[in-house]
Amino acid sequence: MSQPIQDPRHGPSWPTARPSLADVKLARGLGWAELLGLLGSLKGITSELVASQCVKKLYESGEIQVINGSDPQQLSQFAAHFISDTDQSQACNFASFVPSGETTPLQRAEWIKFLGSFANLEDRANRVYSAVKQNYLCLTKASSGRASFKPIVAWMDFSNGAWSFAKETYKLKYVEDAGGENVDDSINKISYNISSPDDLEQLHAILCTVDVIIDETFTSDPVGYNLSYFLQNTNVEDHSCFAFLTNQSLWRYDKRIPNSNTLDWFNGAVSQPQLVLADLIEALFPTGNYTTTYLRNIAKGEAIVTVGSDMCDRDVSTAMEPTTVPCVW
Repeated sequence: MSQPIQDPRHGPSWPTARPSLADVKLARGLGWAELLGLLGSLKGITSELVASQCVKKLYESGEIQVINGSDPQQLSQFAAHFISDTDQSQACNFASFVPSGETTPLQRAEWIKFLGSFANLEDRANRVYSAVKQNYLCLTKASSGRASFKPIVAWMDFSNGAWSFAKETYKLKYVEDAGGENVDDSINKISYNISSPDDLEQLHAILCTVDVIIDETFTSDPVGYNLSYFLQNTNVEDHSCFAFLTNQSLWRYDKRIPNSNTLDWFNGAVSQPQLVLADLIEALFPTGNYTTTYLRNIAKGEAIVTVGSDMCDRDVSTAMEPTTVPCVW
């Protein structure tokens, strides 16, 4: 039998009997572990800042402990230690786990097969991925059959006084698969400093062409990040030109958070991209009948959902089934 695996950034960790995952900062990888049914073997995490309600429940009940992720002696008890920072020095029990390096949502989700191979759960991993892929492709096909109108979408980030547009391929792919169109690369440069009148004028001209915005701006206070904060950072006063404001379509992916430092966007959203796609479809073609999982609409004052251990209502010793979004085309 394969021995346990552990990943300082991606999830839980087991001693030497089962593959283990260790968690650092964002707890990335817990989503895959839950889908594989590995939480029952979880004995340690390297940070209590986790986005999984069931891991929080295990931690709060004392069933798992926080270990020192920088202590080689503590890490040596695990047969494998998953890492995402491949530049760091690596012991012989380290295994690189880098779904973030993939260019499409489904490629990122397919890393469950890699994790499953360490746990002798290849069949389970293949079944889960097949279900996720089938649902994702169904939603893509259903969305492609919509009206010819394709909403223009921009992923934006504000940092050090300047706005920039996201270039990550997987984000652009999400928009295409949802039936939208990404903001035209030819009309935006690397960044737009709001203290520069010329930059601000160009930024406003671009925003006048956009129907939906996903604001990725980092904040230490997601609860307090609202429409007023965005308007202040863009120096927008007259809303009449901006369709995304008129139509109230300004989103963030921080809807599910256990605390201010951890977003479930980096955990469950990666392992179940069909839920992100469904969120985007609702953002682009709102029906009012679908409750988003990861995206919240700050133009409508939508609040965050605080992930707590009381939300874990299942047997953690069994595998979690991937969520299937209703899909008709």
